[in-house]
Amino acid sequence: MTQDLFAQDDDAPETEAAPRNRWRRRVMFVLSGAAVLLLGGLALSFFYLNSLAGSYEESVQTFDETFPDDADRPDRPERVETDDDGDETVVEDESLNLLLIGSDEGGGSGPEEDLPMVPNAGRADTMMLVHVPHERDSIQVMSILRDTWVEVPGHGEHKINAAFSLGGVPLAVETMESLFEVPIDHVAAMDMIGFQNLVGTLGGVAVDSPVSFTSKDGYTYAEGTQHMQPEEALSFVRERDAFDEVGDNQRTANQQAFIGGVLNEVLQPSTFSSPAQVHDLVEDFAPHMTVDPELADPGNVASLGWEMRNIRGGDIDMFTLPHGGLGETAGQAVIWQDEQAIEEASEALQDGSFGDYATQN
Repeated sequence: MTQDLFAQDDDAPETEAAPRNRWRRRVMFVLSGAAVLLLGGLALSFFYLNSLAGSYEESVQTFDETFPDDADRPDRPERVETDDDGDETVVEDESLNLLLIGSDEGGGSGPEEDLPMVPNAGRADTMMLVHVPHERDSIQVMSILRDTWVEVPGHGEHKINAAFSLGGVPLAVETMESLFEVPIDHVAAMDMIGFQNLVGTLGGVAVDSPVSFTSKDGYTYAEGTQHMQPEEALSFVRERDAFDEVGDNQRTANQQAFIGGVLNEVLQPSTFSSPAQVHDLVEDFAPHMTVDPELADPGNVASLGWEMRNIRGGDIDMFTLPHGGLGETAGQAVIWQDEQAIEEASEALQDGSFGDYATQN
Protein backbone atom coordinates (compact mmCIF):
# COMPACT_ATOMS: atom_id res chain seq x y z
CA MET A 1 0.00 0.00 0.00
CA THR A 2 1.40 3.32 -1.03
CA GLN A 3 1.15 6.34 1.18
CA ASP A 4 -0.22 9.61 -0.16
CA LEU A 5 2.26 12.12 1.21
CA PHE A 6 -0.05 15.03 0.32
CA ALA A 7 -3.22 13.65 1.90
CA GLN A 8 -4.47 15.19 5.12
CA ASP A 9 -6.19 13.36 8.00
CA ASP A 10 -9.18 15.53 8.97
CA ASP A 11 -9.42 13.76 12.34
CA ALA A 12 -5.79 14.37 13.24
CA PRO A 13 -5.11 17.20 15.65
CA GLU A 14 -3.52 20.37 14.15
CA THR A 15 0.22 20.38 14.64
CA GLU A 16 2.94 23.02 14.32
CA ALA A 17 3.63 21.85 10.74
CA ALA A 18 0.28 23.17 9.44
CA PRO A 19 0.90 26.92 10.00
CA ARG A 20 4.50 26.45 8.81
CA ASN A 21 3.22 24.94 5.55
CA ARG A 22 0.72 27.77 5.11
CA TRP A 23 3.52 30.28 5.67
CA ARG A 24 5.65 28.55 3.08
CA ARG A 25 2.79 28.55 0.57
CA ARG A 26 2.27 32.29 1.10
CA VAL A 27 5.98 32.96 0.59
CA MET A 28 6.02 30.84 -2.57
CA PHE A 29 2.95 32.68 -3.85
CA VAL A 30 4.59 36.08 -3.25
CA LEU A 31 7.87 34.96 -4.81
CA SER A 32 6.06 33.47 -7.80
CA GLY A 33 4.14 36.70 -8.30
CA ALA A 34 7.33 38.72 -8.04
CA ALA A 35 9.01 36.42 -10.56
CA VAL A 36 6.12 36.90 -13.01
CA LEU A 37 6.33 40.68 -12.60
CA LEU A 38 10.11 40.61 -13.00
CA LEU A 39 9.96 38.48 -16.12
CA GLY A 40 7.25 40.72 -17.51
CA GLY A 41 9.37 43.79 -16.75
CA LEU A 42 12.41 42.19 -18.37
CA ALA A 43 10.34 41.32 -21.43
CA LEU A 44 9.10 44.90 -21.71
CA SER A 45 12.64 46.25 -21.19
CA PHE A 46 13.97 43.88 -23.84
CA PHE A 47 11.22 44.99 -26.23
CA TYR A 48 11.93 48.66 -25.46
CA LEU A 49 15.69 48.33 -25.91
CA ASN A 50 15.24 46.38 -29.15
CA SER A 51 12.84 49.03 -30.41
CA LEU A 52 15.25 51.82 -29.42
CA ALA A 53 18.21 50.07 -31.09
CA GLY A 54 16.17 49.38 -34.21
CA SER A 55 15.04 52.99 -34.47
CA TYR A 56 18.62 54.24 -34.16
CA GLU A 57 20.05 51.72 -36.61
CA GLU A 58 17.38 52.42 -39.23
CA SER A 59 17.66 56.21 -38.98
CA VAL A 60 21.36 57.02 -38.56
CA GLN A 61 23.47 57.40 -41.70
CA THR A 62 26.98 56.00 -42.14
CA PHE A 63 30.01 57.46 -43.90
CA ASP A 64 31.20 55.43 -46.90
CA GLU A 65 34.78 56.23 -45.90
CA THR A 66 35.91 57.58 -42.55
CA PHE A 67 39.55 57.01 -41.70
CA PRO A 68 42.85 57.41 -43.56
CA ASP A 69 45.40 54.66 -44.14
CA ASP A 70 46.32 53.08 -40.78
CA ALA A 71 50.03 53.20 -41.66
CA ASP A 72 50.02 57.00 -41.50
CA ARG A 73 48.05 57.40 -38.29
CA PRO A 74 49.37 58.34 -34.83
CA ASP A 75 49.89 55.66 -32.20
CA ARG A 76 47.56 55.52 -29.24
CA PRO A 77 48.89 57.22 -26.08
CA GLU A 78 50.10 55.04 -23.21
CA ARG A 79 49.66 55.39 -19.48
CA VAL A 80 51.31 53.95 -16.39
CA GLU A 81 49.09 52.02 -13.96
CA THR A 82 50.18 51.05 -10.44
CA ASP A 83 48.74 47.95 -8.75
CA ASP A 84 48.17 47.37 -5.03
CA ASP A 85 51.75 46.12 -4.61
CA GLY A 86 53.19 49.28 -6.11
CA ASP A 87 54.23 47.60 -9.36
CA GLU A 88 53.93 49.78 -12.46
CA THR A 89 52.65 48.60 -15.84
CA VAL A 90 52.54 50.55 -19.11
CA VAL A 91 49.17 50.06 -20.80
CA GLU A 92 47.35 51.58 -23.74
CA ASP A 93 45.36 54.67 -22.84
CA GLU A 94 41.66 54.04 -23.55
CA SER A 95 40.63 57.67 -23.91
CA LEU A 96 38.47 58.47 -26.95
CA ASN A 97 38.70 61.34 -29.43
CA LEU A 98 35.72 62.13 -31.61
CA LEU A 99 35.67 64.60 -34.49
CA LEU A 100 32.29 66.33 -34.42
CA ILE A 101 31.22 68.14 -37.58
CA GLY A 102 28.37 70.60 -37.24
CA SER A 103 26.58 71.28 -40.50
CA ASP A 104 23.80 73.79 -41.03
CA GLU A 105 22.08 74.16 -44.39
CA GLY A 106 20.40 77.38 -43.30
CA GLY A 107 23.38 78.92 -41.57
CA GLY A 108 26.29 78.07 -43.84
CA SER A 109 28.75 80.39 -45.48
CA GLY A 110 28.27 79.42 -49.10
CA PRO A 111 27.61 76.50 -51.46
CA GLU A 112 31.34 76.10 -52.15
CA GLU A 113 31.61 74.53 -48.69
CA ASP A 114 29.01 71.81 -49.28
CA LEU A 115 30.35 68.50 -47.99
CA PRO A 116 29.77 65.03 -49.40
CA MET A 117 28.12 62.56 -47.03
CA VAL A 118 27.01 65.23 -44.57
CA PRO A 119 23.25 65.30 -43.83
CA ASN A 120 21.19 67.56 -46.12
CA ALA A 121 24.29 68.55 -48.12
CA GLY A 122 25.23 70.78 -45.20
CA ARG A 123 28.45 72.70 -44.64
CA ALA A 124 31.24 72.32 -42.12
CA ASP A 125 30.19 75.31 -40.08
CA THR A 126 31.41 73.83 -36.81
CA MET A 127 34.35 71.58 -35.97
CA MET A 128 34.82 70.18 -32.49
CA LEU A 129 37.22 67.69 -30.96
CA VAL A 130 35.35 65.74 -28.28
CA HIS A 131 37.62 64.03 -25.76
CA VAL A 132 36.42 61.32 -23.35
CA PRO A 133 39.16 60.49 -20.80
CA HIS A 134 40.33 56.99 -19.93
CA GLU A 135 38.31 57.13 -16.68
CA ARG A 136 35.03 58.01 -18.51
CA ASP A 137 34.23 60.57 -15.80
CA SER A 138 34.04 63.76 -17.89
CA ILE A 139 33.93 65.15 -21.43
CA GLN A 140 35.96 67.96 -22.96
CA VAL A 141 34.71 69.65 -26.14
CA MET A 142 37.21 71.86 -27.99
CA SER A 143 35.92 73.96 -30.88
CA ILE A 144 38.31 74.78 -33.72
CA LEU A 145 37.39 77.82 -35.77
CA ARG A 146 36.71 76.63 -39.31
CA ASP A 147 38.83 79.39 -40.89
CA THR A 148 41.96 78.34 -38.98
CA TRP A 149 44.91 78.26 -41.39
CA VAL A 150 46.62 74.85 -41.23
CA GLU A 151 48.60 72.34 -43.26
CA VAL A 152 46.25 69.94 -45.01
CA PRO A 153 48.27 66.77 -45.76
CA GLY A 154 49.08 66.52 -49.45
CA HIS A 155 47.45 69.85 -50.31
CA GLY A 156 49.51 72.56 -48.64
CA GLU A 157 48.04 75.31 -46.44
CA HIS A 158 44.28 75.87 -46.35
CA LYS A 159 41.49 76.70 -43.98
CA ILE A 160 40.96 73.64 -41.82
CA ASN A 161 37.46 72.96 -43.13
CA ALA A 162 38.80 72.86 -46.71
CA ALA A 163 40.02 69.33 -45.92
CA PHE A 164 36.46 68.07 -46.41
CA SER A 165 36.11 69.36 -49.94
CA LEU A 166 39.67 68.30 -50.83
CA GLY A 167 39.48 64.74 -49.55
CA GLY A 168 36.27 64.07 -47.66
CA VAL A 169 36.09 62.78 -44.11
CA PRO A 170 39.32 60.73 -44.26
CA LEU A 171 41.38 63.83 -45.10
CA ALA A 172 39.61 65.83 -42.39
CA VAL A 173 40.54 63.10 -39.90
CA GLU A 174 44.11 63.03 -41.18
CA THR A 175 44.35 66.82 -40.86
CA MET A 176 43.17 66.74 -37.25
CA GLU A 177 45.46 63.84 -36.40
CA SER A 178 48.50 65.55 -37.90
CA LEU A 179 47.63 68.77 -36.03
CA PHE A 180 47.26 67.21 -32.56
CA GLU A 181 49.26 63.97 -33.00
CA VAL A 182 46.58 61.72 -31.49
CA PRO A 183 44.26 59.25 -33.24
CA ILE A 184 40.66 60.17 -33.98
CA ASP A 185 38.53 57.22 -32.86
CA HIS A 186 35.13 58.28 -34.13
CA VAL A 187 33.54 60.81 -36.47
CA ALA A 188 30.02 62.19 -36.30
CA ALA A 189 28.39 64.81 -38.50
CA MET A 190 25.12 66.35 -37.41
CA ASP A 191 23.04 69.27 -38.53
CA MET A 192 21.44 71.89 -36.35
CA ILE A 193 17.93 70.81 -37.33
CA GLY A 194 18.55 67.68 -35.28
CA PHE A 195 19.32 69.80 -32.24
CA GLN A 196 16.23 71.89 -32.94
CA ASN A 197 14.15 68.70 -32.89
CA LEU A 198 15.69 67.76 -29.53
CA VAL A 199 14.67 71.12 -28.11
CA GLY A 200 11.09 70.45 -29.17
CA THR A 201 11.06 66.97 -27.63
CA LEU A 202 12.52 68.32 -24.40
CA GLY A 203 9.88 71.07 -24.26
CA GLY A 204 12.49 73.81 -24.58
CA VAL A 205 15.97 74.14 -23.15
CA ALA A 206 17.79 76.54 -20.82
CA VAL A 207 20.74 78.22 -22.57
CA ASP A 208 23.30 80.49 -20.93
CA SER A 209 23.84 83.19 -23.57
CA PRO A 210 27.38 84.64 -23.38
CA VAL A 211 26.28 88.09 -24.65
CA SER A 212 23.17 90.13 -25.39
CA PHE A 213 22.17 90.50 -29.05
CA THR A 214 19.27 90.55 -31.51
CA SER A 215 19.31 88.05 -34.37
CA LYS A 216 18.37 88.86 -37.96
CA ASP A 217 15.23 86.77 -37.36
CA GLY A 218 14.10 89.30 -34.77
CA TYR A 219 14.77 87.33 -31.58
CA THR A 220 16.37 89.23 -28.71
CA TYR A 221 18.65 87.40 -26.28
CA ALA A 222 19.76 88.77 -22.94
CA GLU A 223 23.09 87.83 -21.46
CA GLY A 224 22.62 84.94 -19.04
CA THR A 225 20.35 81.90 -18.81
CA GLN A 226 17.03 81.88 -20.66
CA HIS A 227 14.56 79.25 -21.77
CA MET A 228 14.46 78.77 -25.55
CA GLN A 229 11.98 77.08 -27.84
CA PRO A 230 13.07 75.40 -31.12
CA GLU A 231 12.85 78.36 -33.53
CA GLU A 232 14.61 80.86 -31.27
CA ALA A 233 17.26 78.27 -30.37
CA LEU A 234 18.03 77.70 -34.06
CA SER A 235 18.26 81.45 -34.67
CA PHE A 236 20.55 81.74 -31.64
CA VAL A 237 23.14 79.31 -33.06
CA ARG A 238 22.94 80.60 -36.64
CA GLU A 239 23.45 84.31 -35.99
CA ARG A 240 26.72 85.81 -37.18
CA ASP A 241 25.90 89.32 -38.48
CA ALA A 242 25.21 90.74 -35.02
CA PHE A 243 28.81 90.33 -33.91
CA ASP A 244 31.96 92.27 -34.69
CA GLU A 245 34.35 89.53 -33.64
CA VAL A 246 37.31 87.57 -35.00
CA GLY A 247 35.83 85.20 -37.56
CA ASP A 248 33.09 83.01 -36.09
CA ASN A 249 34.31 83.38 -32.50
CA GLN A 250 31.03 84.54 -30.98
CA ARG A 251 28.86 82.23 -33.04
CA THR A 252 31.04 79.33 -31.92
CA ALA A 253 30.63 80.42 -28.29
CA ASN A 254 26.86 80.55 -28.78
CA GLN A 255 26.84 77.07 -30.32
CA GLN A 256 28.82 75.76 -27.35
CA ALA A 257 26.34 77.35 -24.95
CA PHE A 258 23.40 75.86 -26.83
CA ILE A 259 24.87 72.35 -27.10
CA GLY A 260 25.84 72.54 -23.43
CA GLY A 261 22.26 73.44 -22.52
CA VAL A 262 20.86 70.55 -24.55
CA LEU A 263 23.32 68.07 -23.05
CA ASN A 264 22.61 69.30 -19.54
CA GLU A 265 18.90 68.66 -20.10
CA VAL A 266 19.35 65.29 -21.81
CA LEU A 267 21.72 64.01 -19.10
CA GLN A 268 19.22 64.62 -16.30
CA PRO A 269 18.11 61.42 -14.49
CA SER A 270 14.49 62.44 -15.12
CA THR A 271 15.08 62.17 -18.88
CA PHE A 272 16.41 58.61 -18.70
CA SER A 273 13.57 57.57 -16.38
CA SER A 274 11.12 58.19 -19.23
CA PRO A 275 11.50 55.46 -21.88
CA ALA A 276 9.03 57.19 -24.19
CA GLN A 277 11.00 60.43 -24.12
CA VAL A 278 14.31 58.65 -24.72
CA HIS A 279 12.75 56.89 -27.71
CA ASP A 280 11.45 60.21 -29.06
CA LEU A 281 14.89 61.82 -28.62
CA VAL A 282 16.53 59.06 -30.65
CA GLU A 283 13.88 59.20 -33.38
CA ASP A 284 14.18 63.00 -33.62
CA PHE A 285 17.97 63.18 -33.67
CA ALA A 286 19.29 60.04 -35.40
CA PRO A 287 18.08 60.97 -38.94
CA HIS A 288 20.24 64.09 -38.74
CA MET A 289 23.45 62.21 -37.95
CA THR A 290 26.11 60.58 -40.10
CA VAL A 291 28.64 58.49 -38.18
CA ASP A 292 31.49 56.03 -38.65
CA PRO A 293 30.50 52.33 -38.94
CA GLU A 294 31.35 51.55 -35.32
CA LEU A 295 29.09 54.32 -34.03
CA ALA A 296 26.34 53.10 -36.36
CA ASP A 297 26.18 49.88 -34.32
CA PRO A 298 23.65 50.43 -31.50
CA GLY A 299 25.42 47.82 -29.37
CA ASN A 300 28.64 49.84 -29.43
CA VAL A 301 26.75 53.04 -28.66
CA ALA A 302 24.96 51.37 -25.75
CA SER A 303 28.26 50.05 -24.37
CA LEU A 304 29.86 53.51 -24.56
CA GLY A 305 26.77 55.06 -22.99
CA TRP A 306 26.98 52.61 -20.08
CA GLU A 307 30.64 53.50 -19.50
CA MET A 308 29.68 57.19 -19.38
CA ARG A 309 26.48 56.72 -17.37
CA ASN A 310 27.63 58.87 -14.42
CA ILE A 311 28.52 61.94 -16.49
CA ARG A 312 26.24 64.94 -15.95
CA GLY A 313 26.11 68.42 -17.46
CA GLY A 314 28.56 69.78 -14.89
CA ASP A 315 31.17 67.25 -16.03
CA ILE A 316 31.32 68.69 -19.56
CA ASP A 317 33.84 71.46 -20.37
CA MET A 318 33.44 73.37 -23.65
CA PHE A 319 36.01 75.84 -24.96
CA THR A 320 37.63 77.14 -28.15
CA LEU A 321 41.19 76.36 -29.18
CA PRO A 322 43.18 79.62 -28.70
CA HIS A 323 44.21 81.23 -31.98
CA GLY A 324 46.56 83.92 -33.27
CA GLY A 325 43.96 86.39 -34.53
CA LEU A 326 42.50 87.39 -37.87
CA GLY A 327 44.66 87.67 -40.99
CA GLU A 328 44.56 87.53 -44.74
CA THR A 329 46.37 85.30 -47.22
CA ALA A 330 45.74 84.03 -50.75
CA GLY A 331 42.98 86.61 -51.07
CA GLN A 332 40.89 85.28 -48.18
CA ALA A 333 40.33 86.11 -44.53
CA VAL A 334 41.78 83.45 -42.24
CA ILE A 335 42.41 82.71 -38.58
CA TRP A 336 46.10 82.31 -37.76
CA GLN A 337 46.85 79.32 -35.61
CA ASP A 338 48.48 79.64 -32.18
CA GLU A 339 51.26 77.08 -32.46
CA GLN A 340 51.99 77.06 -28.74
CA ALA A 341 48.32 76.43 -27.93
CA ILE A 342 48.22 73.54 -30.40
CA GLU A 343 51.39 72.06 -28.92
CA GLU A 344 49.98 72.31 -25.39
CA ALA A 345 46.66 70.77 -26.47
CA SER A 346 48.51 67.93 -28.19
CA GLU A 347 50.61 67.18 -25.10
CA ALA A 348 47.54 67.25 -22.86
CA LEU A 349 45.68 64.83 -25.14
CA GLN A 350 48.61 62.46 -25.05
CA ASP A 351 49.43 62.54 -21.32
CA GLY A 352 45.87 62.41 -19.97
CA SER A 353 45.71 66.02 -18.71
CA PHE A 354 43.29 67.41 -21.28
CA GLY A 355 40.70 68.04 -18.56
CA ASP A 356 43.12 70.46 -16.90
CA TYR A 357 43.91 72.07 -20.25
CA ALA A 358 40.20 72.62 -20.88
CA THR A 359 39.71 74.22 -17.45
CA GLN A 360 42.59 76.63 -18.11
CA ASN A 361 41.18 77.74 -21.46
